[in-house]
Amino acid sequence: MEQQDNTNDRLKVFQSFIGKEVNNSPSNFMNWLKPTVISAEKGSLHCSYIVRLEMTNPYGILHGGITAGIIDDLIGATVFTLGLNNAYTTINNNIDYFAPAKEGDVITAKTSIVKQGRTIINLQCEVFLPSKNRLIARGYSNMLNIG
Repeated sequence: MEQQDNTNDRLKVFQSFIGKEVNNSPSNFMNWLKPTVISAEKGSLHCSYIVRLEMTNPYGILHGGITAGIIDDLIGATVFTLGLNNAYTTINNNIDYFAPAKEGDVITAKTSIVKQGRTIINLQCEVFLPSKNRLIARGYSNMLNIG
């Protein structure tokens, strides 16, 4: 198994944002998404997002590409928080969409590790619309150790 940074400063950064909006992530896309961290643990992040006008499609609902971006970005951040020495990149995403969200809705996304191997880490992310207690999307991704 790949060595980990024992102090895991990366996880501590996300933990410092609990209850706050992320605004200085190494991911410029995350800064644009403006998540508020609900919880941050090794192998799991839980964030909320406000659906803004620029995140919607012509029907006024959350664009599927933005949902995919939230899933991919939060999964990548989850791997980042593991404190692994090597870099990882997304090799695939598989997303099922179940329900819409509209401008002004607060949605949440929570990640978890399905299986962590030496070369590939498989993760999932579920996106919810808490006001309606509704799962709106679930995505799976494989992240590849690129050294």
